[in-house]
Amino acid sequence: MATQAAESIPVKAPPAAAPQLSAHPYIGILGVFLGAGVATMNSRLVGIGLPDLRGANGFGFDEASWIPTVLDMALMFSGVFCVFLNVRFGPRRILLPCAAVFTIVSLLLPFSPNLSVMLVLQAIAGLSSGTFYSLTLTFALTALPKRLVIWGIAAYAADIVFSSNIASALQGWYAEHLSWHWIFWNAATFTPLMFICVYFGIPRRGLPSEPGPSWRGFAYFSLGLALLVGAFDQGERLYWMYSGVIVAMLVAGAFLLVVTCIRRSRLPNPLTNLAFLSTRNIVILATSILVFRFVLLVGYVLIPGFLGNIQGYRALQTGQTLAWVALPQFVVVWLVALAIVHTNSRLVMAVGFTLIASASWIFSHVDSSWAGTSFQITELALAAGIACAYVGMVGSIVLEAFEAGALKSAKNIATFSGLMHFTRIFGGTAGAAVLGHFISEREKFHSNLVGLHVQTGNWLTTERLQMFTSGLLPQSTGLSESQARGVALLSEQVRAQAYTMAIADGFVLMAWVVLGFLLVMLLLKPGKISFKDLRKMQ
Repeated sequence: MATQAAESIPVKAPPAAAPQLSAHPYIGILGVFLGAGVATMNSRLVGIGLPDLRGANGFGFDEASWIPTVLDMALMFSGVFCVFLNVRFGPRRILLPCAAVFTIVSLLLPFSPNLSVMLVLQAIAGLSSGTFYSLTLTFALTALPKRLVIWGIAAYAADIVFSSNIASALQGWYAEHLSWHWIFWNAATFTPLMFICVYFGIPRRGLPSEPGPSWRGFAYFSLGLALLVGAFDQGERLYWMYSGVIVAMLVAGAFLLVVTCIRRSRLPNPLTNLAFLSTRNIVILATSILVFRFVLLVGYVLIPGFLGNIQGYRALQTGQTLAWVALPQFVVVWLVALAIVHTNSRLVMAVGFTLIASASWIFSHVDSSWAGTSFQITELALAAGIACAYVGMVGSIVLEAFEAGALKSAKNIATFSGLMHFTRIFGGTAGAAVLGHFISEREKFHSNLVGLHVQTGNWLTTERLQMFTSGLLPQSTGLSESQARGVALLSEQVRAQAYTMAIADGFVLMAWVVLGFLLVMLLLKPGKISFKDLRKMQ
């Protein structure tokens, strides 16, 4: 979208520097879609495959936890920054060098001699791949005829949801049949294809003759956000304000954001127009991204956490439980796009969020007897809801961009696009931090409640321990060992019950968050443009 504004606004440049039309725009679209899928898959593989990576390299739990954190911080820095760079330099000048760097770094990462080198390479990987996702839809909307915009959005949604859903299964397969190196080599395999498509599909573009804006404010802002992302990502592990590292990151991040605001007020930047973001619809639609990123944690955190901790599923088993919905979801996004053409994108988005809330409420009845198959039927409803919500949400944002005048100036489209990408990246990390803290606190709460009924001397406790002791006695060296093993087994049952109840509370939280947002959606002002109208535009 930022590209669309930049290329639709005349610039004072020599005739020879005028933008050149590409003879293969659909190859360029394929390239940026590949980039978005690779970036999404890479981030998921690093998070899911962290235990394998840690074990293969002998890293400790605490130190290895910084590997995905550094990646997320780098993604945050470049994901918003590149939106504004794109207005001046165009996607081709950004994506080609970033794709080359990301390929090389992905090849080298498995050979890191120590953790410090791996963290540096992860930072470079995040800075380069962070540009892929942020520039995907902007170029696709520019290259596609307006009558095909809704189908571009559907393809974009299919690309992202498919990559996200199969990541667990793919990582499990790599671990079982190849090696942990493919956590990184997966990206090194597909990014060159993206490079080729971008090279032949995205046109060269001349630079504007005006002097470029100061990038210092953007750097302050992006660095501040990156530090806050790191603090949120590590906060639960380091006990938040009890950690000097977390306090330092929060204070430094907040300071940089304040400095950015002061600098913005004293030295206005030609690429930003914050007043443009004050409209009600833009704020509500940006909030929809936060809510959507939060509810995605149902499949990223809650279900995998339950299956791994309670049922002892390995990565491959968890992946197989979740990945099968990728195919029906891939089909549903196209049906959703067709429905939007004949109805309304906001209505479809509301239906999608309603399905997500309903599925979350059903999942909240989980108990320790549930296995992977117990989730399958409701997973279909959840997958359909995610497809509806995603396509409807992106469609509504695109229509709002047209209606609000985002395309009338480069500063409007850059500011609009920057806000949406900020909420996408920052919202995902913040949501994961909130959910992680919520699950941790609820597990402690339920553990205390269950523990009140598991006291020494209580006849139920005594009876359960006697049953465990007698059952374990044939496999023990004596009565003492059998009793100790019985106590450990009872403690494990208490922990499993508390964790299951905490996961159930997490599903309830998801449902209430979605219901709250559905009420907020009632405040949206009626739209004046539909995709039927957009299809008629030349």
